[in-house]
Amino acid sequence: MNATQKLDFLIQDENLDADLKRIAQRVFQGERISFADGVLLYERGELGYLGVLANYIREQRHGDYTYFNRNFHIEPTNVCVYDCKFCAYSRLIKQRDEGWEMDVDGMMDIVRKYDQEPVTEVHITGGVVPKQNLDFYAEFFKRCKAHRPDLHIKGLTPVEYYYIFKKAKLSHYEGLKFLQACGLDSMPGGGAEIFHADVREKIAGDKCTAEQWLDIHEQAHSLGMRTNATMLYGHIEEFWHRVDHMERLRELQDKTGGFQTFIPLKFRNQGHQMSDIPEVSVIEDLRNYAIARIYMDNFDHIKAYWAMISRDTAQLSLAFGVDDIDGTLDDTTKIYSMAGAEEQNPGMSTQQVVELIQHVGRHPIERDTLYHVVTDYKDFVFDTNEKKPNYYSLPVVE
Repeated sequence: MNATQKLDFLIQDENLDADLKRIAQRVFQGERISFADGVLLYERGELGYLGVLANYIREQRHGDYTYFNRNFHIEPTNVCVYDCKFCAYSRLIKQRDEGWEMDVDGMMDIVRKYDQEPVTEVHITGGVVPKQNLDFYAEFFKRCKAHRPDLHIKGLTPVEYYYIFKKAKLSHYEGLKFLQACGLDSMPGGGAEIFHADVREKIAGDKCTAEQWLDIHEQAHSLGMRTNATMLYGHIEEFWHRVDHMERLRELQDKTGGFQTFIPLKFRNQGHQMSDIPEVSVIEDLRNYAIARIYMDNFDHIKAYWAMISRDTAQLSLAFGVDDIDGTLDDTTKIYSMAGAEEQNPGMSTQQVVELIQHVGRHPIERDTLYHVVTDYKDFVFDTNEKKPNYYSLPVVE
């Protein structure tokens, strides 16, 4: 059976709970589910049921297409003025001898490392330190664009921008407009964690508030930038906190339409102040992806970071609403591995990403940051006799 037939079969099941049947019917009819429906899905939705609904939505939107991009990360520092309880990556200012703080020249050295590679995006995020201020990032963005104009700069989260703009005495709009003129193209979705104040205060009480996070994204959207959004799940939050988080994002998306992708991030419990909290199961990971796909009806894409949840779970997620598994990375991020992710050296060649997608019957599409198709890998044949580089030079599909 195809996805539509499976959903129809589910709806016809006389033994299906009446409330779950009602939600399934709403999904089939393309109608929005409510906050209460979202909580109900978390409380009573079994994995198989949620997978049928989420996969139906995924295939209605994207068919078998599964997206990835060829990117690399720059993490300018892991020293940070903030003390997020779940973070294994950062080192406080008093521990800065255990961390790193890059200068603009060092960041440009990383960019130049990829001069002969057809990467399309540099993803920049890290800790927050006073010397990496507005002028610091303005200089880097300008130099990066001058060196490689075609490279899309996806840079910094509201946590970083809030601190930078406050020190510079600029509004969120003024600061983003200035950096956009310097070369900033879009924003990643980090720093959202859980929006509700009761949870946020306990896990990340000294960073920007939910309202400030949302406003910075709203101002970016008003400038024509596209952005992503995340949610850190599986720690001290309750199910309704997750729905509250998604509801706030859904409301802003109704207003601006500027979000591209929603990315649930799994809480990993190694190397930080919340290590006593057990991690949720893979089943809960898949349930969460599925509910996100069902609830976030105005977001085009749901992404699973393979480097955070493992390659196997990323493959499974493609049947539970996920249509994007992020990029090749080339072992340029330490944020996930330092918190205990399965991928301690997160890098995959293009061929490995393509085969990971193909092995679960999906159609690999290399995209750029804005989801323009770069290369369709449906019938592409890799030369298995050659040494495999991390990136393959291929013609760009217009």
